Amino acid sequence: MSLFAELTGSVNAVRPSRTRMLNYDAALVVAAAALLLLGVVMVYSASVSLSDAPKFANYGNYYFLVRHVLYIMTGLVAAVAVFTVSMNMWQKAAMPLFGVALLLLVAVLIPGIGREVNGSHRWVPLGLVNFQPSELMKLAMLIYAADYTVRKQAHMQSFVHGFLPMALAMAASGLLLLMEPDLGAFVVIVAISMGILFLGGINGRLFGGLTGVLVGTFMLLIWASPWRRERLFAYLDPWTEANALGKAYQLSHSLIAFGRGEWFGVGLGGSVEKLHYLPEAHTDFLLAVIGEELGFVGVAVVVILFFVIVRRGFEIGRQAIAMDRVFSGLVAKGVVLWIGCQALINMGVNLGLLPTKGLTLPFMSFGGSGIVANLCALAVLMRVDYENRILMRGGRL
Repeated sequence: MSLFAELTGSVNAVRPSRTRMLNYDAALVVAAAALLLLGVVMVYSASVSLSDAPKFANYGNYYFLVRHVLYIMTGLVAAVAVFTVSMNMWQKAAMPLFGVALLLLVAVLIPGIGREVNGSHRWVPLGLVNFQPSELMKLAMLIYAADYTVRKQAHMQSFVHGFLPMALAMAASGLLLLMEPDLGAFVVIVAISMGILFLGGINGRLFGGLTGVLVGTFMLLIWASPWRRERLFAYLDPWTEANALGKAYQLSHSLIAFGRGEWFGVGLGGSVEKLHYLPEAHTDFLLAVIGEELGFVGVAVVVILFFVIVRRGFEIGRQAIAMDRVFSGLVAKGVVLWIGCQALINMGVNLGLLPTKGLTLPFMSFGGSGIVANLCALAVLMRVDYENRILMRGGRL
């Protein structure tokens, strides 16, 4: 054997094999899929006994489970369609999408178009299902805020050119949401917008001033609304008889559910609070049923899964910005700000750390518009990651 052959063989023997980069973020996909699957199980567990109540007497035991699965399937189809849209196209569609979302928020308030439920006008009937425009506004505001930040990068230190137009957009959407009323959605949209502006480099004084104005506005809204004021006082003291049987009824029974669950829960399907004691157990207070049936361990698993999604989303956004794709990076971070903020608020409400808000737990709670919107937002995040990986391989978009 020649000396060249020997040297070549020895080099090949120690050369490390090339790693193959996946086309997707495995941790992100697994965490989201785990939340969806756990949500299906827990929605069924929380809703299986609802047909015993007169309000749901015409529904079968599987009514909410079947609809929830159909919502997820619809959301997956929509997510596939959303994933095929490039980030350049999303940036071009930012302003039209925001305009459409605003028009739909107006349409909700028009008699004969919007649907009223318990005094709230939040839905547009679409035959068999009801569409909630506030969920579309979350995605529209996210895309618009990221595009705005990129377009106004040179003016982010200016009040008139950098701050005021975005403040007006937030005020317009906020006013319409408060007329529904839907304070919870407004809080999430404000968190998304403020987060993207902060990450985009807005002037620190302007950001601090805006934060102060928003906090003052929220406090004024609470003080000016008797039922919001009563809910706040009930949250501060849920165990007095008047509050426990009134405005704090949901909160007190949610806390009882967590207390019964202790470390490992009473067992899947063994919840007592879901038996018509805890209202909206399959939607806003699904985490309480998880805490009762799966205990602290089950709640911890849910928290960890959301942490994985948020952590991976920020990493995807950081990679995009490092490759000079600022819009895509801000969108990626905005998606996980949305998911993380809404999950945090829902968990805080369930645990008695925040006043009651009508916000569902992303990917898990029953609700068609919410599930579809969450999956579409996840698809946008995965699109950013997909384009990052193409560029890191040396490809072109």
